[in-house]
Amino acid sequence: MTTTELKPPIFLIGNYRSGTTITQKLIGLHPDVVTWYEPKTLWLYADPARRHDEFVKADATEKVVRYIRSRFLDYQLRHGNRQIMENTPANVLRVPFIHQIFPEAIFLYITRNPFSYISSMELKWQRAKSFKGLLRLLKDTPVTQVHYYVGDVVKQIVAKRILHRKYTSIYGPRYKGIDRDLQEHEKLTVIARQWARGNRMAREDLARLGEGRVLSFRYEDLIQDPELVLRRIYEHCGLHSTDDLLRAAKEMIDPGRQQKWLRLNPNELAAIIPEVREEMDFYRYEIPPSLLVGHGSRPTRAPLAFQHGHPDIPSPR
Repeated sequence: MTTTELKPPIFLIGNYRSGTTITQKLIGLHPDVVTWYEPKTLWLYADPARRHDEFVKADATEKVVRYIRSRFLDYQLRHGNRQIMENTPANVLRVPFIHQIFPEAIFLYITRNPFSYISSMELKWQRAKSFKGLLRLLKDTPVTQVHYYVGDVVKQIVAKRILHRKYTSIYGPRYKGIDRDLQEHEKLTVIARQWARGNRMAREDLARLGEGRVLSFRYEDLIQDPELVLRRIYEHCGLHSTDDLLRAAKEMIDPGRQQKWLRLNPNELAAIIPEVREEMDFYRYEIPPSLLVGHGSRPTRAPLAFQHGHPDIPSPR
């Protein structure tokens, strides 16, 4: 007899361009896990007209909880009754909302050096959504809500393909106030704020879940020692790891993607240090010496930063 009980979902919480996709693929190698890649509109079901991505406990009404949990159960049953591992980067802004819907959930949290993030995001801001991406977006969208998303897609197409602007109208996590910031600040400043605000909200909200509920780690640590980090991930999720699994995962790692931020103008990067400095200090990320002049910062060493409950970094202030 097939069980209809929803297994505790595994949520990978992490900003855009922070290694969530490769991490999801690595965890998805496990035969007992099925991954669910960015069902964005599912998380917006409570209020698809909202102009930002921040959702709180109060948004998880009985109707919303019932709908989202039923979608998860359906996905689980359609994929061999395996445990779901879900990744939607904008969820850095709505941890309390997710926890209210799934109090039994298992949480993983990943962060990445902001300079690598900013470089990757700046390129993403230059690309309009593809037709394939549009179909994926609408696939999980209730018919009654499709019209909420068509407008944004049309704006992107017009901005890039007709007006030939360098950037799309918006990309990435929509924190409160991002529309105003886009009018008043340079693009790199907005991207830096996306990293800083998303990371701060996620780490503070996840810390409130209590000791042992979250495994936090850095993308750089995963790349540096994938076997060690993945063993901790599997253990935290209650999954048995094997040497074959870890060997296959290690072969998927590409360590040569850490210095692409050097393509950006160093003066522009130096100017956004005030936006990211506090969060960098928290995660013990080193500010490159070439960007330190005139910004009163000092480089710090960055040890492996993961453990059960909280990362190996100071507790939230």
